[in-house]
Amino acid sequence: MRAVVHEGAKGTDGLRIAETTEPVPGPGEVRVRLRAAGLNHRDLFLMDGRSGEEPAFIPGSDGAGVVTAVGDGVAEVRVGDEVVINPTLGWEHSAHTPTVPDILGGPTNGTLAEAVVVPAVNAVLKPAHLSWPEAAALPLAALTAYRALFTRGGLSAGEHLLVPGIGGGVAGWALLLAKAAGARVTVTSRSAEKRARSLCMGADQALCSGGDWANELGQASVDLAVDGVGPAVFSQLPNVLRPGGRVVLYGATTGDELQMPLRTLFFHQYSLLGTSMGSAEEFRDLLAFVDQRRIRPVVDRVYALEEITAAYGQMEAGRQFGNVVIEL
Repeated sequence: MRAVVHEGAKGTDGLRIAETTEPVPGPGEVRVRLRAAGLNHRDLFLMDGRSGEEPAFIPGSDGAGVVTAVGDGVAEVRVGDEVVINPTLGWEHSAHTPTVPDILGGPTNGTLAEAVVVPAVNAVLKPAHLSWPEAAALPLAALTAYRALFTRGGLSAGEHLLVPGIGGGVAGWALLLAKAAGARVTVTSRSAEKRARSLCMGADQALCSGGDWANELGQASVDLAVDGVGPAVFSQLPNVLRPGGRVVLYGATTGDELQMPLRTLFFHQYSLLGTSMGSAEEFRDLLAFVDQRRIRPVVDRVYALEEITAAYGQMEAGRQFGNVVIEL
């Protein structure tokens, strides 16, 4: 089978298309013939962190396709099922949080190949209204957004959500899921084009990332902020959160160090929460929610497998709005 392989160099310089052996499912596993695979910034972080001397591996955490083989003991998934792959491995229940969730596609082989083997529990029936690229755009980003919003953030209908850094996969999914749940949503971006596109997606307000959010929103107006940007915007959040407001952090694209006066935190009784990925239980709930509300993700662009370097280049440059997908 054809696959994207990373070896021999750091970053995207180590990518190539190769012929590899088609994997065989073991007990409790299934093989999925992939129709599309989604790209994530996690792939770039992993490739940048490799020295070039490690064994070759196939990147990619997101994918959707058709089950072509099942291992011993598999009863819940059948050959011919159209499935979306849950990239979180070994995490069944949302309340049983692992130290660091294991994720498909690093160090294990991932979805940027014509076929992948995963545990049967990680192959969940695809919502019928989604195309293959739309289904492949869903897993990692949508699952992260779902847990951030509902499990950790406790978002309710009628609440005001703030999503900094609209344009990336998780932020876009947070907007879509929150609007479907009946929330008011404000987004931010440095890009006027991305702000305009987010309004077309249903955002109630779109602010410039470098502006004065408190002046534009009014103080104490935000119930929940879901943020993957980090230090570049974090100082703005206390100015717009209501007393008792919540902040859920899922990423750190601008660094790891945050500053907030402790008195601000405890006098206003803010809740500062972290989240990463989600459980198999949450993934099933997410797909049911997407199916019931007929939610469609925003796919920025679909590339062929041979265009993998250009596809990652689109992400590195920050030009995408929504998810970048490889069609297989």
